[in-house]
Amino acid sequence: MNTAREHSPSTLYANTGYGPGLAVLDFGDPNRVAVVEPDLAWWALVERHALGNALAGELIGDLRARADSFREEMEHLRFGLKPSAVYFNPTDRCNFNCGYCYLPEELRRNGKTMTPEEVCSALERLKSWFCGIMPPGSRPQLIFHGSEPLMAKEAVFAGMERFRDDFTFGIQSNGMLLDDEAIAFLKDHGVGIGVSLDAPTADVANLTRRNWSGTGGFERVSEVLEKLASYPAFNVITTVTRSNVHTLPAMVDFYHQRGIATVMFNPVRCTQQGGRDLKPSDRVLAERFCRALDRAHELYVETGRKLIVANFANVLAGIIGPTGRRLMCDISPCGGGRCFFAVSAQGDVFPCSEFIGFQEFKGGNLFRDDLSGILESAPFRAVTRRKVEEIVPCAGCAIRHFCGAPCPAEVKAVSGTLNAPSPYCGFYEEQVRYAFRVIAAQREDAYLWDGWRDETEETFNCMVSKQPPA
Repeated sequence: MNTAREHSPSTLYANTGYGPGLAVLDFGDPNRVAVVEPDLAWWALVERHALGNALAGELIGDLRARADSFREEMEHLRFGLKPSAVYFNPTDRCNFNCGYCYLPEELRRNGKTMTPEEVCSALERLKSWFCGIMPPGSRPQLIFHGSEPLMAKEAVFAGMERFRDDFTFGIQSNGMLLDDEAIAFLKDHGVGIGVSLDAPTADVANLTRRNWSGTGGFERVSEVLEKLASYPAFNVITTVTRSNVHTLPAMVDFYHQRGIATVMFNPVRCTQQGGRDLKPSDRVLAERFCRALDRAHELYVETGRKLIVANFANVLAGIIGPTGRRLMCDISPCGGGRCFFAVSAQGDVFPCSEFIGFQEFKGGNLFRDDLSGILESAPFRAVTRRKVEEIVPCAGCAIRHFCGAPCPAEVKAVSGTLNAPSPYCGFYEEQVRYAFRVIAAQREDAYLWDGWRDETEETFNCMVSKQPPA
């Protein structure tokens, strides 16, 4: 027998079919839990003993009053942004043969290298296209990526020189070709510089990052770190594999001692077999990663100097306020094809660099096709319309908009479909739990870049604390 009842807004409760659907996330705090409205990426920290009262009281009223603004913000973040960055591969070739590279080995051995004329022609096309969509006075980002972009140094530097007023440039390098002349040029042009190093000792770092003859580059890259440590637009990427995962806490000390300000501890992508073979377990990765974050905080307390682990900082900022994130991997749809795209040395355009090894995700060619049409092509739409709401089990996950089930290229390689959870699902869950512990302890400043509060609108941070009934 069904009985219809009238409900006024003031009497709506959670999880009854009339109110918002809330999930309770235990994040390891003995006194508090997080209450999450997954669709809106809304959350509140609630005293465990007050959970029942919170779900039937002012918490729901506050959520209902602001739900429309939260929904509008998430809708814009997920579907309303336009591209503002390009990952540009001026060459397929690399002087290294890293065991986990996301690009096929044949491409890195024998692929194409652009001439200076080809790079400048491509940048001219990109400049013209961005002028039609970017706000006046703003510049798109263009990151020379790879393989190893300095294998095409003449072409890269020609492009930077000619278009220095049209793009904000960055370069991601293995560091082996960053001599004093190259460093001076990049600094003079205000180029963001990223290099890669995978461990604090040569015996581990050289296991997976080495040249075609089997020789590693630890000593050379360490010298580059010393030369660039004080450069504000410098960062280091550590790719985390089962070979080096145990060194992450020591890596924090290594970087901090050398004055490095920003690093990324990126789990190895599984887009190629080499990466899949080197994937660490979620359990070990989460334990070592969180211990590294603990160590970064310990050093901050001791010295007052931060070491920002940028991929974690992005997750933390995205929880505090969804638009605070700087990277767009940990949300769905991800940023691929939506906030940025990638151009290969042939001029082929892909949603992201991770897709360059998948020809079926080529949307067209920059030199031959209309870029706006490329961004609306079927391969791009498959990525830009990928939503966690259509992925099992992600659709029912409390943290689905703090994670995003990344990376779609990796997921495709592992599962054969875009609509599957991340192979790092367990790790991402633990990373979010750690982020909530940071928030509960009010330690955000220790993990986030200086000035983050000016950039981030904190959409909700409710600490509900009520005495239990007598």
